[in-house]
Amino acid sequence: MLAVSSPPGLPAAVPFVRVTDANLLIQIFDVKQTEPDLGSPTLKVIRTVETHCGGPHCRVVIGGLGALDIPGQTMFEKKSYLEQNYDAFRRLLLTEPRSSRTTNVDLILPSPDPRADFGVVIMEQARYYPAMSGGNLMSVVTALLETGSVTMTEPDTLLNVDTPAGLVAVRARCKNGRVTNVAFANAPAFATHLDTTIEVSGIGPLLVDVAYGGMFYVLAEAAAVGLAIEPESAAELVRVGEVVKKAAREQLRVVHPANHAINHLESLLWWGPARSKENDGRNTVVVSLDAGIGSEIGRGVLDRCPCGTGTCARLAVLHAKRQLRVGEDYRHEGILDSVFIGRILQELDIDGTPAIVPEVSGQLGSPATRTTSFMTTIP
Repeated sequence: MLAVSSPPGLPAAVPFVRVTDANLLIQIFDVKQTEPDLGSPTLKVIRTVETHCGGPHCRVVIGGLGALDIPGQTMFEKKSYLEQNYDAFRRLLLTEPRSSRTTNVDLILPSPDPRADFGVVIMEQARYYPAMSGGNLMSVVTALLETGSVTMTEPDTLLNVDTPAGLVAVRARCKNGRVTNVAFANAPAFATHLDTTIEVSGIGPLLVDVAYGGMFYVLAEAAAVGLAIEPESAAELVRVGEVVKKAAREQLRVVHPANHAINHLESLLWWGPARSKENDGRNTVVVSLDAGIGSEIGRGVLDRCPCGTGTCARLAVLHAKRQLRVGEDYRHEGILDSVFIGRILQELDIDGTPAIVPEVSGQLGSPATRTTSFMTTIP
């Protein structure tokens, strides 16, 4: 098992901010103190590595939390425990002034699976924690390798990462102490609805697909609602996307055949033709800023990268429609023109549901080590 350590060279003294929920955070994670003074403010440090993967900002928590003992026999159970009991930690690191609404947080945990090197719980802006995120996983692997928290082997470092979606095999291409590319064989992906018509308020009938690639997606062609996948259309892509997402949630039922607790249609993927002739398709994903549950239209932002789990869902749909075969590459552009390469490794069956094992690879920006500190009074 991997023992994750903090990177060297972090500053001894750092600025702090006051937060209202830090007391809860300290109690949750059993942060150890030396010579505690119960009557005065105490400086607490959370160490993170800041990365981006084709655009989005990912904050990888690597230290400062003390002894983490989150109940659960699987990483999905650990994810659910954090989600249901200690969402204060997510809010602490994802809300202003410490963050922005495009930031994600990845918490490294020991894995209960003896095959895994480590586990990860992914936290995004919505209250619903995803089972998997490709961009976040790439960021985690890059951050841990480039800070020396995990031993790097050149030219390839092979890891098994335990996610709430299942065990994911990772290959990191490394050169001169840097990660140049990360590829992962994701948990199985599958389509649940193909060419299904839903009624969307203000639009009318709309043809969509639904697929699971680590989370459930509704997939729709942007041109069908008069939109192009370009940065200048971002606000309208989000606005219309949230309306479509709401309609799909109301009209289409989703449930994972092997884990019935995964039953929320979380994101929308707009697809369209590639801008570059070297690529096969273009997409952007509408990520909710809230859980999107209830009668109100959710608030959202666009995923700036080509989206790893969204690419897996797209591969599952294309394969189900016999438009992509095992072993074929699919070069998937994001709205900022960055590219993930998807490939179907094999076909399989999940309790009667046809599925695929998808692989996605991508390249990240350079991570930066950062120390975040919080001032709190221990009750």
